[in-house]
Amino acid sequence: MLGARVQLKGWQQAAVAFGSAFGALLDPRRADLIAALGETTGKPAFERVLQRMKNSAEGREVLLERPRVISSQVSHAWDMPQNTFGAAYAQFMGSRNFSPDDRPPVRFMDTDELAYVATRAREVHDFWHVLFGLPTNLIGETALKVIEFEQMFLPMCMLSVVGGSARFSEKQRTLFFQHYFPWATKAGLKCTDLMSVYYEKHFHEDLEEVRRNWGILPCPNPQKSNV
Repeated sequence: MLGARVQLKGWQQAAVAFGSAFGALLDPRRADLIAALGETTGKPAFERVLQRMKNSAEGREVLLERPRVISSQVSHAWDMPQNTFGAAYAQFMGSRNFSPDDRPPVRFMDTDELAYVATRAREVHDFWHVLFGLPTNLIGETALKVIEFEQMFLPMCMLSVVGGSARFSEKQRTLFFQHYFPWATKAGLKCTDLMSVYYEKHFHEDLEEVRRNWGILPCPNPQKSNV
């Protein structure tokens, strides 16, 4: 279900992490390298996320049922009424011609439980785009990595912020650090534990209502905000 796991020795894990980091900096579009970097450097962070999920009633339900964000399990989002969270997710995916089946499988986690947590973190990424109202361009992805870091403390997220901001133009860098970074820092701390949310069971709910319930602070328009 989660892909064939590969058991790595310490030096092998370090080698994969280094190679993935170097390759991802050269080409941030390489989702497979970014995924490998997240897995090989993120075990302690995923263990903490797992414990938080076990301490949450909704998180425990996610761990028990192990929902997957794949076409066969989230297609009902396309049937949800306008203004619902599900409809917003369907519109986000459809307008970009994205498929929930495109994410690379988890390979480098030690246990099935940790492999599922890492998979879940990867698969809810687009839900977070919808909730926070972030675009999928370089600035939007980098801003979301700030929130992901504050939610999970994955080293890969901070490395992605450094790598992403290094590729900005001067204008983009100014916009990011004056607008997006301060907002993302605040938004990531203000919201609930997003890894303990069973998103699929909230597809039918009003988007603005779930944002309020989860303490989501959507990204303001940079042209209308002094954030």
